[in-house]
Amino acid sequence: MKWIVVCPYLRLEPDRGVAALVGGEQVALFRTFDGGLHAIGNVDPISGAAVLSRGIVGSRGARVVVASPMHKQAFDLATGECLDEPGVYVPVFPVRVSDGMVEIGDSR
Repeated sequence: MKWIVVCPYLRLEPDRGVAALVGGEQVALFRTFDGGLHAIGNVDPISGAAVLSRGIVGSRGARVVVASPMHKQAFDLATGECLDEPGVYVPVFPVRVSDGMVEIGDSR
């Protein structure tokens, strides 16, 4: 797997998303309040708009989610599963911190 450097970890604000282009694909990157990192596809599969990085981060039970700014469907940041539309998913990308820099895995 190839790791793509996206940004310094400390530039990410807790519970906010940013968009990045990784291997030609839009990725929504989130740093959660507890310091965790998540990377999912940025395109909302319901509306087709590249907006998930601008969604609201929250939780449903024990699941950390982002709500799409388009129609408010919640997507699990760990699995990519849409909790409001059965069978709908966004891709999930591996993400890590190396030497203070956030890297997203590109398996191509």
